[in-house]
Amino acid sequence: MLHGSGRPTVVVVGGGAAGSLVALHLARTSHQRGSAVDVVVVDPADTLARGTAFGTTDDEHLLNVPASGMTALPADPGHFVAWRARQDHGSPTEATAFAPRRQFGRYLEQVVRESFELAGATASLRHVRTRATGLRRSGAALTVQLADGHELPADGVVVATGLPAAGHDWAVDELLASPFFVPDPWAPGALDVVRRDRRGPADVLVVGAGLTMVDVVLSLTRGGTRDDRRVVAVSRTGELPAVHAEEQQLAAIPDVDDWGGTLDELRRHVERYVGRVSGSTGDWRPAMDGLRFRVSELWQRLSEADRAAFLAHDAGRWNRHRHRMPPSSAAVLRGLADAGRLEQRTGRVTDAEPLPTGGLRVTLDDGSSVEAGWVVNCTGPALDVTRLADPLLDDLLTPRGGVALARTATAGMGLRTRDARLLDSTGRADAPVWTLGALRRGELWESTAVPEIRSQAVAVAVAVLDAVAPQPRRLEDGRLVSGQHPVARPRDPLGLPLSTTAEAATRYNAGLERVMRLQSGGEELLREAAALDPDFALAHAALAMLGHEAGADTDVDASLQAARRAVLRRGDDRERSLVDVVGRRVDDTRHEGARALMNHIARHPRDVLAVSAAVPTIAFSGVTDIQQEAWDLVDGLAPAYGDHWWYISLLAFTRQDQGRFEEAGLLAESALFCEPSSGHAVHAQTHVLYETGRHEAGRVWLDHWVAESGREASHRAHFSWHAALHELATGDTEAVRRRYYSQLAPPTVTGVRALVDSASLLWRWRITTSDWDAATGGSAFVGESAPPPVQSVLDAAGPGLVDRPETPFVALHSALALAAAGDLGRLAALRRHCASASDPTVRTVVATVCDGLLAAGEGDWDTAALVLGDLQPQLVRVGGSAAQREVVEETLLFALVSSGRAEAAARLLDARLDRRPSPLDARRRGSLLGAAASGR
Repeated sequence: MLHGSGRPTVVVVGGGAAGSLVALHLARTSHQRGSAVDVVVVDPADTLARGTAFGTTDDEHLLNVPASGMTALPADPGHFVAWRARQDHGSPTEATAFAPRRQFGRYLEQVVRESFELAGATASLRHVRTRATGLRRSGAALTVQLADGHELPADGVVVATGLPAAGHDWAVDELLASPFFVPDPWAPGALDVVRRDRRGPADVLVVGAGLTMVDVVLSLTRGGTRDDRRVVAVSRTGELPAVHAEEQQLAAIPDVDDWGGTLDELRRHVERYVGRVSGSTGDWRPAMDGLRFRVSELWQRLSEADRAAFLAHDAGRWNRHRHRMPPSSAAVLRGLADAGRLEQRTGRVTDAEPLPTGGLRVTLDDGSSVEAGWVVNCTGPALDVTRLADPLLDDLLTPRGGVALARTATAGMGLRTRDARLLDSTGRADAPVWTLGALRRGELWESTAVPEIRSQAVAVAVAVLDAVAPQPRRLEDGRLVSGQHPVARPRDPLGLPLSTTAEAATRYNAGLERVMRLQSGGEELLREAAALDPDFALAHAALAMLGHEAGADTDVDASLQAARRAVLRRGDDRERSLVDVVGRRVDDTRHEGARALMNHIARHPRDVLAVSAAVPTIAFSGVTDIQQEAWDLVDGLAPAYGDHWWYISLLAFTRQDQGRFEEAGLLAESALFCEPSSGHAVHAQTHVLYETGRHEAGRVWLDHWVAESGREASHRAHFSWHAALHELATGDTEAVRRRYYSQLAPPTVTGVRALVDSASLLWRWRITTSDWDAATGGSAFVGESAPPPVQSVLDAAGPGLVDRPETPFVALHSALALAAAGDLGRLAALRRHCASASDPTVRTVVATVCDGLLAAGEGDWDTAALVLGDLQPQLVRVGGSAAQREVVEETLLFALVSSGRAEAAARLLDARLDRRPSPLDARRRGSLLGAAASGR
């Protein structure tokens, strides 16, 4: 049902963070799709994006999430940080800073406005300053009833009312009746009265010791209040929230598949997990931050009885450790405690009586009493929405015709949904009504912080537009029909139609998602899809592409022929195009096949399989070895993918390749928040940690991911190579040796991974440590054992790959492997193969690398240093990452010291050490002091 303008109307009830985030993503998504929508936000506040959390005017009230986690746009994790730098000159602009909460409110309001301005005529925004009191449904039509008596017709409604008001069931009647009791510290002006009061007792009693208490204490003790003021904080545990670490570590995300589903089981696993992470990182916080990624999954396993037990016995401890305060806030509280102005007590209020001079004498359950001018409720929001007397929520829960539009979730903590769409009292999700944020606490537990709400808002915006403004669909026969057309084919994970059965599509999608996550087992699921539906062309084509492009164990020719036969019987334009592309890639990967693939992506940019093959990554060689072309390809896909975790993962790797390490790291974290098993995001973060010199932290974090969320990763050898690089950079060669034999030695690693990862590691290891002293005449590595022999790695790679490589990147690593083996005859033959190659990069750059390595093998170090030094600016053309190409620079360093040019080697090491710290590089740099003095 369309209203007025003939465009769908979406009413968002609530203009705080949740409602504002939904509104801005409705604008952005509608603009991206070209689907018009009118958005009406109903909220009595004068401005949007404030709500309880961000409506404070006190700059000492800080976010409890670093600025890097507060972006409104998942694909641009530095957005809030950059906004602060532009808007608030003089404020700290570090990504790890804790910004004032009111500053985030201003930011979010501005982003909402800018999003609708950018959308232009596609999306409109209206702010109705009143409250919603009811919702009526008649067929497909909805009507939102307002407190001022008006009504708003709507095609879809999002209930985003935010956190409930503060609960005060604990308060005794005498306290509730007192004018010196502040039931809601966030009510406008509530704390101003307390700050100004100078007549009654100086002490203020705050009940509760969470983050609300922290903010209240900061407000009541800063300048302008009574000098003799003392705050007494009483709570059941007497414990304050934990504090964020001064130097934050990356989250350690657990694999929880085998953690069970009872509260007792989860308690045991959580305790063990936190202990393990604490032991490896020296801090419990990465474990708690990692659990945040999995807590909703764990919560949904629990029975209602176990959830109730958790709320009664575990929730307080969880909240203290999970929702931490900024270090600066903790420092202020410590100072107040040291000065005697803040006292913490354990207990609960049992009685209260008025004092003659104003204020209250409050009795605690241990018999002690506090004479306080004011008592402030800091116990946090109420849990049960049925006890709030909220007209809209009460209306949603009221049956009409025997059916209520909503039903409550666990302990009344919000409403039950199916993927955020409200479930009515019969368990159906027919009404176009969605919710998010605090109203999903009962089914998600963690659902009130901006990172969670942001992800939900993106999903809700997409779901709402899919319902009220569905995009036209193309049928298998080519006809374009309405998005509401009843005949619809199954869809892939990005929403593209599949010409197959529902059962085969399920297997195909599971396989494709494994490919997207860089997990093993994708081809098996694709085989199952093809077996379930032999006429499913895309399943056959995907098997052929994975075999040809990614080295999967498939019969490329048989799969390609099956795809060609199937697509003649059943397939749309995209499917026919992809089958043709796979055939062209098999016939001519780097020329005609590359052009066909790029043309296909231009027409079908959301075809994940095609994009995977085109972008150079850990899994695919891509269509280009030219950095800028690869970067342009990824950046150009932004309109098609928006905030999808897979695209953000690819973007993270692109940003680290561009040397934009902070942005890359934030993008990787954003992607991992949505999909903890994203191998592309982990790969990007791993490069960031290496290039910024965080070697020990990088090794610990990567080892943890591989053991937990990455247990099914399909490229474990490459992640092991990264971990070994960290170990080598710290100079721990025995750790490198253990890792090599357990994770990188044949037959564990074979084929191209043996060549690219294992062989290159052995060469780098040798020339940076065991052979270094002989070259410099020094004693930096006395007693260093030689690395394992490389011949078994060459055998595992196979003669075809080593002697006749087809790409510049593989050819480079073939040359390094043969140099490591000292096989100058095969290296010379490889040089001839490269010199006659059709690929100009192989013919020029890689052939020249062979010349340098041959000179080194013959002991002509001057020539080797000259050739490899001149080549450095051209190396980027072979592809791969900076960390992978760095092995050639290591070879140049070794040639320089071997030729007696210690000062030139020192300059090269100095430049690297300026870029990133490395104990190994510092050790080698120190060894050159003696070499330079002796004239070597």
